[in-house]
Amino acid sequence: MAIRIAALGLSHDHVWSNLDSLAVNRDAEIVAAADTHESLRVRFAERFGGVTFVRAENLLDEVDVDAAYIFSSNAEGAELAILAAERGLHVLVEKPMAATLAQADAMLAAARDNDVRLVVNWPFAWWPQMQHAIRLAQDGTIGRVWNVKYRAAHAGPKELGCSDEFCEWLFDPQLNGGGGALMDYCCYGACLARVLLGVPTSVTSLLGNFCKDSISVEDNAFIAMKYPQGMATAEASWTQIGKLTSYTTAIYGTEGTLVVEPRDGGGLLLATESDAEGSHVDVPESASHLTDSAAHFLHAIEGGNDLMPFCDVEVCRDAQEILEAGLIAARDGREVGLPVQL
Repeated sequence: MAIRIAALGLSHDHVWSNLDSLAVNRDAEIVAAADTHESLRVRFAERFGGVTFVRAENLLDEVDVDAAYIFSSNAEGAELAILAAERGLHVLVEKPMAATLAQADAMLAAARDNDVRLVVNWPFAWWPQMQHAIRLAQDGTIGRVWNVKYRAAHAGPKELGCSDEFCEWLFDPQLNGGGGALMDYCCYGACLARVLLGVPTSVTSLLGNFCKDSISVEDNAFIAMKYPQGMATAEASWTQIGKLTSYTTAIYGTEGTLVVEPRDGGGLLLATESDAEGSHVDVPESASHLTDSAAHFLHAIEGGNDLMPFCDVEVCRDAQEILEAGLIAARDGREVGLPVQL
């Protein structure tokens, strides 16, 4: 029997591609959606059918569902995830998990208390080259990993073509989680560092609005993470012209370096002492449960425990703590130790 899934929140533009993946999966059925924006409800109904609601509570009262996809603002998404978990629904929520560390902890507690799966979706988790890079780094191919770098950048949400409904909350520090570009894009580097190096001992950061006078949040941000024997950096930019370094991943080990070429179709480069210039590594096809968010979420619901590390809620909770430490560090102009004192 197909898993009946409702979309709670449609204002994150990633929702449409993720629902498209779900729609072609025979093990799932998209049955309903809830969002306060009429334009998004109409778009959903035209694209996927099903019934729509303004309020998630009304949807859950009237429609029988097994799980929820949550693609709203970071702040509202956390509230919806808790609501769904308390109704006994499995939950997939778009990165970075929440707006605050307190929300992330509350989401974890709700999932545990109600014995449901909670999965966080990270778009770069489904790149085969990223998956293989993580495997190589974790199996010792490049020795001990001591430095992880990730840069996420484009010319800006509006310039990229993000919808008005998406930009509405991206530029709102309350809904986004205390920041702009930092929450939107440093989250990737924080999660990658957490997967490969663990929880840092301390965090420093720099953020500012350097180019976009029309928004009230930072348009660029940088988080530096310190480890006992290593470091990591997460960069975010909403002002980069061109794509030369838009989604750059570098993983440095004591015996080699990995560079992940971005997006679908990208490759993986490995440099070693004997191959200093680096060469492309053969990247195997992804396992069936690692091809996209839909396959992975359904695999988790069915009891699969071999989750992509990025999607593990404990990892995502710690990435949220790194983001929170970064915001505090920028606000106070100091190095912030972890764990963060709430």
